[in-house]
Amino acid sequence: QLQLVESGGGLVQPGGSLRLSCAASGFTLDYYAIGWFRQAPGKEREAVLCVSSSNGRSYYSDSAKGRFTISRDNAKKTMFLQMNSLKPEDTAVYYCAVGGYCSGLTGYSGANYWGKGTLVTVSA
Repeated sequence: QLQLVESGGGLVQPGGSLRLSCAASGFTLDYYAIGWFRQAPGKEREAVLCVSSSNGRSYYSDSAKGRFTISRDNAKKTMFLQMNSLKPEDTAVYYCAVGGYCSGLTGYSGANYWGKGTLVTVSA
């Protein structure tokens, strides 16, 4: 069964850090673009950041630049989202995604696999 499972969400104070993980089962991450989306209450889902599998193309939303980083451990079939200097406006359900296309100009599109999401709440 092909699936992605996120973990690491929770409550964090403003200015704090959180590391989300996304474990793949049934397939490997090696040859896919990977990325993270989020959906805040009452808002549409947005791409946060992504990275391609081959040439290192990456995309960072304005909100992610300088604060969030994405990484992967292909051997462990796991990807990560490191979030620093968190703000209340970062509160959202975060989804990992695999496949599709990551462009530094246009962002992330066409993901083939999605996790079910993990809630991140930034509040004092």
